[in-house]
Amino acid sequence: MKVKDVKLGQGLVVRPSTASDKAFLEQLHNSTREDLRLIDGERDFVESIIDMQFKAQQQGYGAQFPNAMYFVIEKQHERIGKVTIDFGHNEVHVIDIAFIPQARGKGFGEEVIRSLQAAAAQICAPLTLSVLMQNVAAKKLYLKLGFVTESILPPYERMMWRPEIVQRVMV
Repeated sequence: MKVKDVKLGQGLVVRPSTASDKAFLEQLHNSTREDLRLIDGERDFVESIIDMQFKAQQQGYGAQFPNAMYFVIEKQHERIGKVTIDFGHNEVHVIDIAFIPQARGKGFGEEVIRSLQAAAAQICAPLTLSVLMQNVAAKKLYLKLGFVTESILPPYERMMWRPEIVQRVMV
């Protein structure tokens, strides 16, 4: 199945990731791992841990979500983020979403999540994701968008949003 580019509000385009995005995706991952940079050690050692973590994450996604779809988020033809999703049997799962530092806090994540909610609603499926418990900004956004906490398995919280049609059927 060939997936097409999807145009969203705020001038965003979500397109399938390609091999030419590898360096960007690695840089993006590195920009999200400030927590690992707090490790007391030589800079090269810390960077090697971050690199290993990126590779392990990619392999883990492939093993846990073999049907995952990988997308790059662009604004004005510049790569600003990524989103990885899995259309499972009973749900649409956001495996990962991340933005470069300059694109954070500008409503782009909300735009992408709202579009995923619309896609999930079209197929009458809940939208799920996991968020780090200490990621207060992301949790605030997800709660604003109607997600509820389904379970907690530290350090993550699993959250779910159900379209109206699914909510009515469950009552």
